Amino acid sequence: MSIASREASVSDSTDAGTGAAHERAAERGRALRKRVPRSAHAEWAPDANRVAPLTLLASQEATRVPELVELRHERMFESPFAFYRGAALVMAADLATSPTTDLHVQACGDAHLSNFGGFAAPDRTMVFDVNDFDETNRGPFEWDVKRLAASFEVACRAREFTTAEARAIVQQSAAAYREWMARFAQMPNLDVWYTRFDTSMILEQWRSQVSAKAETRFYRSIDKAHGKDSLAALSKLTQVVDGKYRFVSDPPVLVPIADLSPSIAADLQAWLRDGFQRYARSLQPDRRVLLDSYEPVDFARKVVGVGSVGTRCWVALLFGRDYHDPLLLQIKEAEASVLERYGMRCKYGNHGQRVVEGQRLLQAASDSLLGWLRAEGLDGETRDFYVRQLWDWKLSADIDTMQLEGLNVYAQLCGATLARGHARSGDRFAIAGYLGAGDVFDRAIADFASSYADQNQSDYDTARQQEGSRTGAPAPR
Repeated sequence: MSIASREASVSDSTDAGTGAAHERAAERGRALRKRVPRSAHAEWAPDANRVAPLTLLASQEATRVPELVELRHERMFESPFAFYRGAALVMAADLATSPTTDLHVQACGDAHLSNFGGFAAPDRTMVFDVNDFDETNRGPFEWDVKRLAASFEVACRAREFTTAEARAIVQQSAAAYREWMARFAQMPNLDVWYTRFDTSMILEQWRSQVSAKAETRFYRSIDKAHGKDSLAALSKLTQVVDGKYRFVSDPPVLVPIADLSPSIAADLQAWLRDGFQRYARSLQPDRRVLLDSYEPVDFARKVVGVGSVGTRCWVALLFGRDYHDPLLLQIKEAEASVLERYGMRCKYGNHGQRVVEGQRLLQAASDSLLGWLRAEGLDGETRDFYVRQLWDWKLSADIDTMQLEGLNVYAQLCGATLARGHARSGDRFAIAGYLGAGDVFDRAIADFASSYADQNQSDYDTARQQEGSRTGAPAPR
């Protein structure tokens, strides 16, 4: 046999073997329908032993900053959607009692619609992706899909869309997930890995579904996001005191170190600087060189999010070449993922690393300065943290004003983005095989989302009443 013939034979054999492996994975996914039918994902009924939502939330608050717990409650009780945002643990507990596949991926763990958005990739291109990873961990792919779908149902009800309009949007998010997963199953591995939803790709895929006015608003929002950078953060969050930039005092949202406890301000400053050095060691060598070119000059405690309120979160102000070269970093506490309570074991010994590694798996492009640390606090407690840039072209969808056509496209974009992250980190062939080509899964997810939105409304109403009884005053509307 000639060398050319032998190489052709090896190539054919390898292709056949690889293709057979992919088909076996797809068949495994199809076979899984017998144990967990796709229609079973429509089911939702509270377990007889369901723990009350406020009890679960209180279990989280045992480790939070005590004086911020009330603020967490205020933010969660602003609306049913705000409550949903803060209740990732409640939904994880509920999903653990529902039909569950063994098709595990790197799950976001809190994939509601507000945890997607735009930001700057390292090559300074605006990209759209998942952007919150506090709860990321290995877990069933459908848990993320259900959390995303139910968030759209809750949001649509807040906007007073009709039942049919809400269902169409929810079903589109599930359909986009299924269709893009099938597409990723046909792609070479590298193509899946490099797929990202930047502005040009978004317009190419979905421009035909929106009006010219909606497209104009899209461009305007991108232009606005370009201005949300470290210079903008410097302008908004700091002031000049005795010729030096210092964080402004805006309690309880932003509190400079000196305002927290003047008696231990120096110790706290030293603790944060030491933690900063620990964080630097988690970076790649080239990123460490970049970080070393900046000097930390001030720190403050910052409240972020809804469900995260009360976790320890700091912001650091650094300068490089001069005062026109600022860098603002967020140092956020990382606790155990809500998925870990329900059988999803974490393989990392540091929860900051769990967040960072999960983010790198799910995102097509991640913050260059993403890192983690572990440090013993002044109270003697050891905690994990992760670090990222505070603002880097941050773009968030305004769900309160988005029109029906825009929300429909946004639902598809979120579904496609989630599928991309899962395809990178899980068995895309098995998941695509399980989902199939029809809309059985899509309709089941829409049914689930409607039922779970009812549950969320009931939980919100009950929790507000309990909160009012506890505080002696009506919970905020």
